[in-house]
Amino acid sequence: MSTQPTTVEVKILDKEYLVACPPEEQDALVRAARHLDHKMREIRTSGKVFGTERIAVMAALNMTHELLERDSMSDATSTLLKTMDSKLENALGESSNH
Repeated sequence: MSTQPTTVEVKILDKEYLVACPPEEQDALVRAARHLDHKMREIRTSGKVFGTERIAVMAALNMTHELLERDSMSDATSTLLKTMDSKLENALGESSNH
């Protein structure tokens, strides 16, 4: 059973946007809009980037970079855990053979 999207108002850099969103995703949308607003305000406050469009692009690039870094760390952690698991299995296998 799919639910009909409803319109949610979010505010980013003092501008209001109406976004269609399923009711069960509204909280996530509001959190995402708040996060984007915060990142854009940080960039605007730095005074190094001018114009809403450029600020939005820089915020998007920064957040994408953070996500990719997090994914890389997850991959590295996963690889490390697999290696440790393999070593543990080998060690347990050797000790049960004695």
